[in-house]
Amino acid sequence: MEPVTLRTERLVLSIPTVADADAITSACQDPEVPRWTTVPSPYTRQHALDFVDLVAGWWADGVETVWAIRKDDVLAGMIGLHKIASHPHGGEAEIGFWGTAEFRGQGVMGEASRAVVDYAFDELKLVRLSWRAVAGNVPSARTARTLGFRYEGMLRQGLTSARGRDDGWIAGLLSSDDRTPVDWPVL
Repeated sequence: MEPVTLRTERLVLSIPTVADADAITSACQDPEVPRWTTVPSPYTRQHALDFVDLVAGWWADGVETVWAIRKDDVLAGMIGLHKIASHPHGGEAEIGFWGTAEFRGQGVMGEASRAVVDYAFDELKLVRLSWRAVAGNVPSARTARTLGFRYEGMLRQGLTSARGRDDGWIAGLLSSDDRTPVDWPVL
């Protein structure tokens, strides 16, 4: 599939390119990024270049759609739909994201996520999105809750990364959900 650019009131979401390598490398030096994600630590420029190549391949194969989030032409984070799967009864994917320190607390991730959720349901015709995060990642959980995701439980030692296994929270959003935020027991 060809990469798609999404636009919101304040943001442009487009495929990351080699021109983003330095900004990605810099953003991944923030200890909060590897703390909650699977990005390598320490993170090098070569990791960023390899990531950019991977993303292009994922788009081409139609298995993942990853966008660089840009606000005023500055990298504000990454967001993607991972493991896109089709099924006779409707497709599904997992949404994942991380933001740069400079733009946290400004509603950037919520705005970007709404655009990606709309794209997933309206353009890809997915039926279900899932969200997972390391237990304790309250900012990510708040973003998912704001989008209308419903908390579905704890995955005991269910998430893996280079640091080992972590307990994980999981939530889901159906295309038929009204997206009104509901209470989560972990928030």
